[in-house]
Formats: sequence, C-alpha cells, structure tokens
Amino acid sequence: MRGGCNGRAPGDSQRCALIVGPALALLLAGCGSSGLSSSLSSLNIFDSNKATQTAAADGSTAETEDIECPGVTVRTGASTLTIGDNTKGAESGVLSLRYQGTIIRTARECNVSAGVMTMKVGIEGRIITGPAGGPGEVNVPLRVAVVQEGVNPKPIASKFARIPVTVASDNDRVAFTHVESDITFPMPVPAGDIDSYVVYVGFDTLTQPEKKPPVAKRKPAPKPAAKPRQS
Repeated sequence: MRGGCNGRAPGDSQRCALIVGPALALLLAGCGSSGLSSSLSSLNIFDSNKATQTAAADGSTAETEDIECPGVTVRTGASTLTIGDNTKGAESGVLSLRYQGTIIRTARECNVSAGVMTMKVGIEGRIITGPAGGPGEVNVPLRVAVVQEGVNPKPIASKFARIPVTVASDNDRVAFTHVESDITFPMPVPAGDIDSYVVYVGFDTLTQPEKKPPVAKRKPAPKPAAKPRQS
C-alpha cells in the first residue's frame, strides 16, 4: 500500500504492527471503538492493518473484506516544532530556542460502514526545553490530513488541533498524546483505490489561532441633567 505503515516501504513482506506507547495506548483504548479489544497488549493494540467493517442491513460485508487501513506517515518538513524567544532584543539562533517538539509514534485504526470509512489516528510526541526555555505552556499545533496520492494528489479530509502541554521546569522533557477519533470520508470507487490513500501527520505552524472578538466597552451612563437653582 502506498505510504507504508510508519514509514515502511510498500511491498514489505512483514505485516505492519503499530507499536504505541502506554500513554497513547490507554487513550486509544478509552475511545470506545469496537475496533479495539481489551485483551490486546497495551503495547500492541494496533496489530492489524485490516479495516474492520460494520455489516450492512442485509448482513453482507463481502465488499469490504479485503480493504486495508490507510497508512500513517509524518509529513516531510513537519516533523519538528521549534519555538524561539520572541522577546524584544532576543538574539536569533540556537541559543534563542525555547522549546522543540518532535513526533515519536503514530497509530491508526479504521472502520467501514455503508461505504464510509471512519479513521482514528493517534499521535505521541515530546516537548523539550531549549537554552532559552523554562516553565510555561506550549500550544502544540497538530494537523492530520488524508491525501489520495497520484499524479495530481487530492486532499480527502483534514483535522487541526492545538494540544496544550505544560512544561514544569527549566530542563524538562514532556510527552504529549493526541487522538483524532473522527476522520470520516466516503470510500473511493472502486474500493481498491484506498491503497493510494495516505494519512499525513505533522506540526502545522501556518494555521493562526482564532482571534477572539474584542470585548465591547460599556458606555458610561449619561449624567443626570443639573436641576435649575431655586431663586
């Protein structure tokens, strides 16, 4: 399948076994999807790249028996997050680095029902403090995008999220996890074209945070008119 599984090349004879960290595994296990089994090891809950399928009204699932879940890969150029010192007079360069983020692991599962695929994508990463870093909160911008690769790549679905990560000390390494549990799109026709679908994950620093509308200032109440003096 194009895109591979966690960076594995297409045609790899070994089945893709998505290994996730305990924290990510626990989060994914709590998402309430029928595709997860409590009997599976917390370190290998995604041991199959086959899509599960919900039977149609007539009980048939033959059309989706051979469908594979699209692979996940970290988009080139979006695997590292760097946050510098924006204060006035701060020098540029390595010494101005406050925080650096990296993506460590990914995981996914999918379900097909009535011609619609629903994917759940998990991301585990880490934030470390740089020379100019310290305690504070980092808003990690993550993008999950499904793309149909080919001569003319076609965007299929996209999700964006900001994950707050609290850094507690001047020299800290903080793990973070995020599960995007509702990536939904119609199955292609023919269904075999799903092999060209790839799920890209990465840091999206180009998406600007939403600006809150300014709070309207209350106008001061008009002063009561002065009463005329009695002569």
